Amino acid sequence: MRVSRWLIAALVSASCGGSLDAQQPATQKPAPAPAKTAAPEHPAGPRVNADAAVLADFKARVDKYFALRKDAIKGAPQLKETNDADEIKAAQEEMSARIRAANASAKHGDVFTPAITAKFRQLLSPELKGDDGRDAKAILKDDAPVNVPFKVNAKYPDGATVPTVPANLLLNLPTLPEPLQYRFIEKHLILVDADADVIVDYALNVIR
Repeated sequence: MRVSRWLIAALVSASCGGSLDAQQPATQKPAPAPAKTAAPEHPAGPRVNADAAVLADFKARVDKYFALRKDAIKGAPQLKETNDADEIKAAQEEMSARIRAANASAKHGDVFTPAITAKFRQLLSPELKGDDGRDAKAILKDDAPVNVPFKVNAKYPDGATVPTVPANLLLNLPTLPEPLQYRFIEKHLILVDADADVIVDYALNVIR
């Protein structure tokens, strides 16, 4: 009997101990820290279109010349339609002298900077290929005026021909306000104030 009671007591004790252990919550492992999310990169600012910037610079330089021109010819005789060649010539000479005096410090590159010249070469390049390109080059060579100085603020020579500019080339260049004109001298380009016969600037080797 004593053995039986002792066995029963041991079994009850073991049973109670197991039950208590089961009721205790299992030790929980700490949840892993959430992975750090990389901070979103700030989008780069708007990229400036390099071509547009170069052409905008060209326009700004042309506008600067026009502002100087406008001030220079205030009060000068205006060019107008007349049959009197001497009157036209006198008005043109007065306008030219005033502009050249006001722009006496002008230098090569004031309008045709290296970047602008490179852009003009790029704009003209597609039109100088193939049969159309050969035709355009032939026109430029045959129609090139002679004795025109590559000198900023110089006067376009009296009697020098005004070269033909092939339409396909002209359409690929920025539009100029009157009276500015593009004039090609074989491979080179000059910018001319046609009313005053003044060479505003020039770009070398734009035709390749």
